[in-house]
Amino acid sequence: MADITDTIRTEKSRTALSVQAGFLLAGLLLLLLAPFFFYPIFLMKLLCFALFACAFNLLLGYTGLLSFGHATFFGGAAYFTAYTVKEWGLPPELGILIGVAGAAFLGLVMGFFAIRRQGIYFAMITLALSQMFFFFCLQAEFTEGEDGIQSVPRGHLFGFIVLNSSTNMYYFVLAVFLVGILIIWRFINSPFGMILKSIRENEQRAISLGYSVARYKLGAFVMSAALAGLAGAVKSIVFQFATLTDVAWQMSGEVILMTLLGGIGTLIGPLFGAGLVVVLENYLATSEFPVTIITGIVFMVCVLIFRRGIIGEFYASRIGRKLGFVYRR
Repeated sequence: MADITDTIRTEKSRTALSVQAGFLLAGLLLLLLAPFFFYPIFLMKLLCFALFACAFNLLLGYTGLLSFGHATFFGGAAYFTAYTVKEWGLPPELGILIGVAGAAFLGLVMGFFAIRRQGIYFAMITLALSQMFFFFCLQAEFTEGEDGIQSVPRGHLFGFIVLNSSTNMYYFVLAVFLVGILIIWRFINSPFGMILKSIRENEQRAISLGYSVARYKLGAFVMSAALAGLAGAVKSIVFQFATLTDVAWQMSGEVILMTLLGGIGTLIGPLFGAGLVVVLENYLATSEFPVTIITGIVFMVCVLIFRRGIIGEFYASRIGRKLGFVYRR
C-alpha cells in the first residue's frame, strides 16, 4: 500500500512539474513575441517595474522586512547610470554596472542602520533615510535638480549593438529581466534563502540555532537593493532620463502596492502586480477619472477578496494545488 501511495505521489509531482514547465515556456514565448504586437516602450517599462517589484519582494516576502525606502535604490541607480553614460561617455553596460554597484552601496549603508530595528520602526527608518537621499538628489549639482538628467544616450551595447533600435533595446531589457529573475530564484532556493525564510517565520529560533540574523538580514537587504538598482539603471537607459520621481516616496509606495496586489512570498506574484499597475497607469492616463483612485479601488478589492494577493490566492486554491503550486506565506 505504501508503494502504491508513493507511486501516485510521484506521478502527481511529475505532472505538476510538466504543467509548471509548460507555463514557463508559454510565458517565455509570449515575452519573445510581445514586441510584434505591443508597443515596445510600454513593454520595457513593464519589465523594469516587474523586476523592481521582484527585488522588493525578495526583502518583504522572503525575509519579512517591510521597507519604505526602495525608491532610493531604484532612483539612485538611475541617476548614477544616467550621469556616467551622459557625462563620462561610458557604454550602457558599464553605466548599468555602476548604477547597480551604487545601489548596493546605498543598500549597505541604509541596511546597516535599519536592521537594528524591527517592524514599523524598521519601515520608518528606511523612509527617513530615503527622504534624506531624495533631498540630496534635489540639491546635488550632478542631478540637475528638478529638471533631472535628460537626453541620456542609449549608445551601443558591447560596442556594436545599436540600442536606439526599439527592438534591440527590448530584447536587451528582456535579457536583463530574465537574468534578474534567475538570480532571485537561485537566491531564494539556496541555503541562504532557506535561512532567510526561517528568520521570517521565527527569528528567535534562528538566533537560538546560532545564525547571525543581522548579517543575513543585511545580506538580503543589499541583494534586494542591488536588483532594484538594476531595474532603475536599465529604466534610465530605456527612457533616457532620471528624475526626482524615481527617488520620491511615492515610488516606494508604488512598488509595495505592486507586490501586495500580486502576492508576497511568490516569485511571479510581483510580476503580475507590476503588470496590473502599469497597465492601469498607461491605459487610464488619458481618462478624466484619476488613475490613483482607480488603483486604490483595485487595491481595496484585492485586500478584501484576495488577501494573499491574486497569485497567492491562485496558488492556495484547489486548482493551484492540483497544478503543484504551493503557497507557504
